[in-house]
Amino acid sequence: MSDLSVALAKPKLNLALIFTVLLIGALAFVQVYSVQSILPVLMQEFHASAATIGSTVGATILAVALMSPFLGMISDAFGRKMFIVGSIIFISIPTLALSFVHSISWLWWLRFVQGLAVPGITVVLLAYIGEEFSGNPRIRLMSFFVSGTVLGGFLGRFLMGYLTEFIGWRHAFMIMGIISLLGGLLVWRNLPASKQFEAKPQVSTALKTLWHHLHNHYVLAACALGFCVLFSLVGCFTYINLYLDQPPYNLSSSQLANIFAVYLIGMIITPLSARLIIKFGTNLTVLMAMSLSIFGVLLTLLHPLWMIVLALAVMSSGIFITQSSTITYISANVTEGRSLASGLYYMCYYAGGFTGSLLCGHAFESGGWFMTAVTLISAQLLAMLIGGVLMRKKAEHN
Repeated sequence: MSDLSVALAKPKLNLALIFTVLLIGALAFVQVYSVQSILPVLMQEFHASAATIGSTVGATILAVALMSPFLGMISDAFGRKMFIVGSIIFISIPTLALSFVHSISWLWWLRFVQGLAVPGITVVLLAYIGEEFSGNPRIRLMSFFVSGTVLGGFLGRFLMGYLTEFIGWRHAFMIMGIISLLGGLLVWRNLPASKQFEAKPQVSTALKTLWHHLHNHYVLAACALGFCVLFSLVGCFTYINLYLDQPPYNLSSSQLANIFAVYLIGMIITPLSARLIIKFGTNLTVLMAMSLSIFGVLLTLLHPLWMIVLALAVMSSGIFITQSSTITYISANVTEGRSLASGLYYMCYYAGGFTGSLLCGHAFESGGWFMTAVTLISAQLLAMLIGGVLMRKKAEHN
């Protein structure tokens, strides 16, 4: 029995494992938003309208939302590490192919294909961490994963922008594809194989698990909170650019791109969120984080530019802490079909991002940044209600 316990012992945290989880998070999102920094270049290249070229960003998000539950179900049947590594390497294929596109339709579809593989990284890694780790190590790895996603979201925009400026957008996509390919090989070498995974290949089992998840208030609460999280983040950072493009700020496109540097604060804030979760529990941490985020949105209503940049840092910090709390909450409260539960979460998460961009767009058109802020705060108050009322007790003791 003791030999069996040793064989099934959960791996210990070390710098190599922490770096690998951080890297996986970055590789999951380095391609998702990368084209945002070069949309004007692509618009000119393909003689496309702003709405058409902007849809190439939404194409990837749409694919992520659609595939998240399904890849979770497939992974529950066949395994974790193979899906994570395979998905990272798969993303390199459409990314490399983007170097050769000559029509906006091909650009859109290849961006869609990129998104199909993202849940194979994010959803499955959450299940992997939930199975292989417990207690504080699990919380810390979740926070480093979120930090990696923050880093990847920033680096994607940053690298594509500068690579396009120096070597052109086609060669830039080539470099980005090589990054995903080499990153996948590095993860394959350094990520420990699953020891706690139990395959459940039957379709009936997956459907039964799905039914239970849809009646599990822990899963539903996490999904609702995830919806509010990306609603706030996408709505804020999409339309703050339009606001700052107008007088009296009149920021150039490069200056607006620099605004995304506030994302990097998430690299510092998110690991610290693990301490908050351990000390205060999930629901109280969410209440504090969303209060911070609301305060940040209110600060954006002040006029000095430096204050708005500070406000965005405060607002996004609250969002990143909430996201870390939510995925930790899922892993702590779901013991069966973890990747399917994560898939449902990410489907709602990205649906929130799409809805946020839509509703905040109407708000901005009708009442400028003030009405956009009102819409954002409404979503964040809903998130506080979810965190304070629906997310209860069980996660506090994990």
